Amino acid sequence: MPAPDEPWPTFGQDVPDAAWRPGARELATARLARFVAATGSADLAALQAHAAADPAWFWGAAADDLALPWQRRPREVLDAPRGPEWTRWWTGAAFNHAVASIDQRAERDPDGEALVWEGEDGEIRRFTARELQAEVDRAARMLDRLGVSPGDRVGILLPMLPETVVAVLALGLLRAIFTPIFSGYGAEAIASRLRDCEASLLITADEFLRRGTPVALKAVADDAVALAPSVRQTLVVRRLGERAGTAPWDRSRDRWWDEEMADDAASAGPGAGPAGTPSPAGTPGDRPETDPELPYMVIYTSGTTGKPKGAVHVHGGFPIKAAQDLAHSFDLNAGDTLFWFTDLGWMMGPWAISGALILGARLVLYEGTPDHPGPDRLWDIVERHRITHLGLSPTVIRALIQHGTEPVAAHDRSSLRVLGSTGEPWNPDPWWWFFREVGESRCPIVNYSGGTEVSGGIVAGNLITPVRATSFSGPNVGVAADVVDPDGNPVRGVVGELVIRQPLPGMTRGFWNDADRYLDAYWSRFPGTWVHGDWAIIDEAGYWYIQGRSDDTLKVAGKRVGPAEVESAAVSHPAVVEAAAIGIPHAIKGESIAVFCTLAAGVPDGVAVRTEISSAVVRSLGKALKPDLVLVVRALPKTRSGKVMRRLIRSAFLGLDPGDVSSLDDPAILAEIARLGPRAIGEPRT
Repeated sequence: MPAPDEPWPTFGQDVPDAAWRPGARELATARLARFVAATGSADLAALQAHAAADPAWFWGAAADDLALPWQRRPREVLDAPRGPEWTRWWTGAAFNHAVASIDQRAERDPDGEALVWEGEDGEIRRFTARELQAEVDRAARMLDRLGVSPGDRVGILLPMLPETVVAVLALGLLRAIFTPIFSGYGAEAIASRLRDCEASLLITADEFLRRGTPVALKAVADDAVALAPSVRQTLVVRRLGERAGTAPWDRSRDRWWDEEMADDAASAGPGAGPAGTPSPAGTPGDRPETDPELPYMVIYTSGTTGKPKGAVHVHGGFPIKAAQDLAHSFDLNAGDTLFWFTDLGWMMGPWAISGALILGARLVLYEGTPDHPGPDRLWDIVERHRITHLGLSPTVIRALIQHGTEPVAAHDRSSLRVLGSTGEPWNPDPWWWFFREVGESRCPIVNYSGGTEVSGGIVAGNLITPVRATSFSGPNVGVAADVVDPDGNPVRGVVGELVIRQPLPGMTRGFWNDADRYLDAYWSRFPGTWVHGDWAIIDEAGYWYIQGRSDDTLKVAGKRVGPAEVESAAVSHPAVVEAAAIGIPHAIKGESIAVFCTLAAGVPDGVAVRTEISSAVVRSLGKALKPDLVLVVRALPKTRSGKVMRRLIRSAFLGLDPGDVSSLDDPAILAEIARLGPRAIGEPRT
């Protein structure tokens, strides 16, 4: 431990147990090393201190380092007359995330591969930079013909397909707003997001493959649209063409993506809109200018209470933060190949699309599960597509460890240079397996944690700081992160709240139609400081660790869901009077869901009713968020004001110290819940 009068280091120092240390190559040629030198900073700590003191200076320098393809350069980096909560960035500039992703690259390296997609069935589709640009332009004209206008909201309910990327970018060219939706959600979860943003169009697929079995996505989409009256049209990607006749169809509403694209190709020339009129997307070299503060995405993230929060992100925010994180933390360069195993509905999907394409890297997408048809599927993808940057969650690694090391060793992984991870805290054994078996002890694991609301990382590793198992090297470069006590004072060596003390371009511009909720969620606790909702600790050597959520948000296999959504789904069963959802440890997922219910008078407890309650949650939220346990209790612990205390339910169930229970109306219920814990472990899971 440092002496009381010695400052604690900001970034991880070299320590005897470091798993990886930067070599001469990284210290000389890594993008972050070159950026530190270009700014005249003595070292990374000095750069970070300057960034925390003057975020306008840092982000102006970062934008230049990324060589962002501005449509018009900014005259001022940031402007915050209404306070940090409502900071505006890049005043006077013009920037469109889709233009930045396709046009410069198509001009400089038209025949270089930009996008590769692999289906679970082995189908592969490849796009050069010029082909991707042409496909995006064609999709923009098609969507314009279907009536999509600037500012319209469009839901995208797709697995990771080429059309997923094309749709995101085409809507960007049109200056419309897309809402990414997890392809595993149930109808109500989909509909709640479509209703909140008042989406007029939903882009989905007929089916997709999961473990070799077709998933009827269109049928789920239809059920969701029936609950979302704002949706007037559905555009359907024909993923399983030979089974297309099985998709339910409404001739007045539904359109096939490929047929509409073919109609556009036949009826409109290059750069033309309907009936030969100029396309609102413009043409390469002549695109309409876009205000960087114009919203391009509303992505929903679950909180602890109420409906999901629609985080509003803008052209000059999330995409720039994604590119900066990938450049400075992951050392992603033009010519590298990024494969991050994710879905569009989680922020890492839009993050990978924007970050990789803006930086000129090749993006690889995979539709299926990580161990189908065999446990070596991911390592086979790494070998065949020569992946340089591989991103996996701890959940995926824990699942693949069970298959042993032979599936990994059977494939050439020499192309790998950087491993990435995010989504949840690590435990040591899986981290070391990822490092040693997958990365051959030569690739650093860049651990990365932040959130949807800030467009990516708050804390991360990098390639010029030693890597310590399960840790973060420090704050993301440019992020004024800190760990504070309940009064907002910095703390070291003990667990505190993770906060951000300066605004970032990637911070959400508020929640869709709910400014008060945004302010209450992140800015109300300490004036001028973003409180993220994570517990964190900084150790004596300057390494940072995330200790889990400081609120009640559940994180199942890296997927965040608010307990209120789970509880609402459980209460939809007529037998359930009240419900409380908590997260409990899970060996593979990191955390799974346990639902505690009170039943209506006269309804007996039993396996049948618990299974029905679990099925109600699955129907609403999807199989990925199926409760691991459904338990019946006589009452839920509440404060005297009626607030359900999920924290105390979890503590009692897991045998943890509940702390102060003086506010409870009926403390005896905790003892009853505590007795359920050991018994539930031996029960069959729902």
